[in-house]
Amino acid sequence: MTNAPYPASPVRPVPPPSPRRKVVSWAMWDWGTQPLNTVIITFVFSVYITGKAFGPENVTAQALALSTGIAGLIVALIAPVLGQRSDRTGRTVSNLRWQTWLIAALAASLFFVRPDPAFLWLGLGILGVASIIGEIANVNYYSLIEEVSTKDNVGRVSGFGWGMGYLGGIVALLVLYFGFISPEVGLFGVTDADGLDIRASMIVCGIWILLFTIPTFLALKDRPRTAPVESVGIVESYRLLGRSIKNLWRSSPHTVFFLAASALFRDGLSGVFAFGAVLASLTFGFSPGDVIIFGAVANVVAGISTILFGYVDDWIGPKKVILISLVALVLLGLGVFFLHDRGQIVFWTLGMAMTAFVGPAQSASRSFLARVIPDGKAGEIFGLYATTGRAISFLAPAAFGLAVGLGAAITGEENTAYWGILGIVLILLAGLLVLIPVKEQGHNFT
Repeated sequence: MTNAPYPASPVRPVPPPSPRRKVVSWAMWDWGTQPLNTVIITFVFSVYITGKAFGPENVTAQALALSTGIAGLIVALIAPVLGQRSDRTGRTVSNLRWQTWLIAALAASLFFVRPDPAFLWLGLGILGVASIIGEIANVNYYSLIEEVSTKDNVGRVSGFGWGMGYLGGIVALLVLYFGFISPEVGLFGVTDADGLDIRASMIVCGIWILLFTIPTFLALKDRPRTAPVESVGIVESYRLLGRSIKNLWRSSPHTVFFLAASALFRDGLSGVFAFGAVLASLTFGFSPGDVIIFGAVANVVAGISTILFGYVDDWIGPKKVILISLVALVLLGLGVFFLHDRGQIVFWTLGMAMTAFVGPAQSASRSFLARVIPDGKAGEIFGLYATTGRAISFLAPAAFGLAVGLGAAITGEENTAYWGILGIVLILLAGLLVLIPVKEQGHNFT
């Protein structure tokens, strides 16, 4: 990290577009690691760990919210240290590789979480650590987008990568559903006794992550660094982080505004998927199989929508894509709350519609920032992006948990998980309001 301020509109030669093969190899990391988000965090393991076998429904839902919030705070504390080191050493791909392998090992270790209240916090602990490593790995993965895109096509490339992740999630869900979860006796004689169908699926997730990320590490290499690498401690890392923010404020204040806005709405977007399956199960009575089918269809919708919105991103600019997505999510989320007693059709229609807007907002947020990153600063800026996001990542889980508790206090009902959507909507609305004043000119901040 340097002490010089960032230029508001960096001028650099326009590189030729990367070969399609390299873009696909980069996107395969999203495909390969998607089981962490889709299968483990969202549609399978989160439903499993919040099931009745682990304790009362409200207790397990709030425990998940607490562990998710703690994991977010830890990411905020360590992201500056790891992000800056990757930028200084140029070992972005190497760091991404060992982080990916660790994610795979943690995913497979969930096999040991048996359906018993005594295993609740073991499962949530492993889940939390895996989400922390996943967030740090994302910093390195995001920074590599400058290796495979230009500012003219970064929206399409970002959308393609995010869409590949969603589509990878479909395939993973279907493999696990038809191979282990749906049949009375699945592959290798696996049944649902002692939660073995879910636990065996976690091993498959670990293998999936290792296998499908191979193309990424074959195609992308570290950039060599000739200058010596200076060791920087935690205190110095935060001092440099503060200096970076100060320089950003002086030269490009709307970049800071965007980071603040994106921190809010990205937390809300994460909450949509993190707690969506929980709502489907606890509020709308979806069985584990129903949740997986919903997840598969949702990923088809999200994948196609995100890829298509990538072209819209390059056409009208990422800010408009984000605004459209957030307005739609707020309205649809309110619809889920007010119509929750109308049955599963509500979640199939409104919940499915919500999935069409989460991916485009996430992808456009990445491309929005990628368009203004100065040369050689991708790791540093995306590290700051992760830090600002995760620094308040406890908000959506906390808002969900508090809303569930508030609903119980107001209504006296035993199961008020549906109130949690109001907490998520509140975070999305806050991000939307902060984003509105952010200026965008020629797809660059001014």
